[in-house]
Amino acid sequence: SGYGIWLHGEAVAIGTIMAATMSAKMGWIDQPMVQRIYDIHVAANCPTDLPVDSPMNKEIFLKAMSVDKKVANGQLRLILLKGALGECVFTGDFDEDAMVETIDEFVAECNGAQ
Repeated sequence: SGYGIWLHGEAVAIGTIMAATMSAKMGWIDQPMVQRIYDIHVAANCPTDLPVDSPMNKEIFLKAMSVDKKVANGQLRLILLKGALGECVFTGDFDEDAMVETIDEFVAECNGAQ
């Protein structure tokens, strides 16, 4: 499936936490909403962080994103949270610095980032 030992849904769970984090960095949701999303994932026993032994680093992450099915006409589009819990936008109009900062935070502890 392309996710290593992870199931697709586990990868989606981490992506959801990353999307919430990035959305908060852009001011689209507040920190209590990020915490609520995190807590829901923990309660459902879903992963919330990349594993330490992951080979991921920022460059690998960005390369993988560049060939994702959400890329259209060379533009990366993301599903981000905006507003109340459950409300989202599918957009290419986002703060790239917030995206890179979020990726940096999530891969920081991975072996690939060392």
